[in-house]
Amino acid sequence: MITELSGTHTNGVLVADRGSNERSDERMEQLVRLHAAPLRRFLLRLTFGDRQAAEDLLQETLLRAWRHLAGLHNELETAGPWLFTVARRVAIDAARARGVRPSELGGADVTALPAGRDDIDRVLTRDVIGQAMRSLSPDHQAVVIELYARERSVAETAQRLGIPEGTVKSRAYHALRGLRAAIGAI
Repeated sequence: MITELSGTHTNGVLVADRGSNERSDERMEQLVRLHAAPLRRFLLRLTFGDRQAAEDLLQETLLRAWRHLAGLHNELETAGPWLFTVARRVAIDAARARGVRPSELGGADVTALPAGRDDIDRVLTRDVIGQAMRSLSPDHQAVVIELYARERSVAETAQRLGIPEGTVKSRAYHALRGLRAAIGAI
């Protein structure tokens, strides 16, 4: 059963309004009865038939509807277009979030991974990185060494080099771009 979080605030504490809770529960149940099935079908199309993803998106859509239940007009039958807009936006947000997260490997077989690099690879890598580092200015080199070789935080690097944290971030950004360009040219 869905509980309404609205009520009156008393000294920063939310005091629930019992009459409002019962009406809200009834309104939410009516909203679900009227719109859950069409929303589910719509979300199934958006998720290319992935039922679990569609159910997750439906739950998020209904949660947002519940949060804005007081703002919905008395005629819940006409809330459909608004709910479909919310569902579409929830699906877009979920797709964007998936694009930002690294993909999961699942049950990767770690025995099939290569044993490790041999000494030649290490020497070549060190040589390439050394050449790329020499292409950077001394200020940029210092930031890269502190952040990545010595694994210090931005704050620690700023303190050790006596520069603001924003300068550390800026130099790191430009140094990494320079390293990528230099390694690509080698």
